This record gives sequence, structure tokens and C-alpha cells, in this order.
Amino acid sequence: MEASAGYLHTVGLQSDSTVAAVGLNKHGQCDVIGWSGIVAVAAGSYHTIGLKSDGTVIAAGWNKHGQCNVSGWRDIVAVAAGCAHTLGLQSDGTVVAVGDNEYGQCDVSEWRGIQLPGRY
Repeated sequence: MEASAGYLHTVGLQSDSTVAAVGLNKHGQCDVIGWSGIVAVAAGSYHTIGLKSDGTVIAAGWNKHGQCNVSGWRDIVAVAAGCAHTLGLQSDGTVVAVGDNEYGQCDVSEWRGIQLPGRY
């Protein structure tokens, strides 16, 4: 099981691979009913990200900066959410990012060899 805290919402990965969400739902960030096959979750300020067991990613919530534009992602092994951006770690150690890039927070296209904790 896993939990993640957004600005005013909280999401949790349940033992049956579904997601629970509570808190402010002004932008639909808690609209996770029906999500299944989820292996990891991440909460941004007003968006929620779910990593599916097949390596694809699903999103709900505020998409003003494109932070929920993850439908084309494949081979993802981990996800993270910032205030208004989303990151995905691909199985080859590269990273993809979408969303607000005002301060360069999505400039990860040159990253290589990124690993999950405990995998050396």
C-alpha cells in the first residue's frame, strides 16, 4: 500500500490495486473511482497520477499546464507529481515529464541511468 499527499487532497493505493482519494475535489483530482490495476500513485497540487501494472499512466484533475497529458506514456516503472508537473521513470532509466516548465522542472530529456531506490 502507498499514500501520497497533494495540496488539499490525499490519495492511497489499496491492496486490491484500486485508489482511494479524499479532500478537496475542485478540479476532479479525487475522481479515481474505477481506477484498477494501479501499482503506484502520486499527488500533485491539484492532480492525481496512477501507474498501471502494464506500464501505462492515468491522470485526473487540473490540467492547466498539461500535467495530466500522460496517456501516451509506456514502459513506466515509477511516477512522481510536482505542483503542476508530472514525471515518469521509464524502464530504460530515462525520464519523461509534462506540465509547467517555468523553472525548468521538466527539462529531463537528457537524463539517463535513473534508478529506483534499492536497485543498484
